[in-house]
Amino acid sequence: MLASLANNVGGSIPAGSAMPSYNGHPDYDLARALTKVSPQAQAKAKSTATDFEAMFLNSMFAQMTSGLKGEGPFGDTPGTGIWRSMLTEQYSKSFAKAGGVGISNEVYRTLILQQAKRTSET
Repeated sequence: MLASLANNVGGSIPAGSAMPSYNGHPDYDLARALTKVSPQAQAKAKSTATDFEAMFLNSMFAQMTSGLKGEGPFGDTPGTGIWRSMLTEQYSKSFAKAGGVGISNEVYRTLILQQAKRTSET
């Protein structure tokens, strides 16, 4: 099946690599772009996309916990604000590394497509 997919996009997908999907369909644009972008740039784009999602999730978690009162790590004492921010930061990094909410996939796809376009223009 992979050979037939490679033929559909002009044979630009390396044999043995998996076809990426986008909204449940084969993503031929991303597959072509990945052939133009170095593995190092792909790894950096993936890391950047994951960091971006972690930052977004941290902002969400901070808003979710800002009004909580009570005891423990989410209590309302003078020192808990620092601990709460550190806890939400770790939660957000953990969520993003585990797959997050899907933002990093979109950011990664966009970064790779932009880099491939830039490579094609030069």
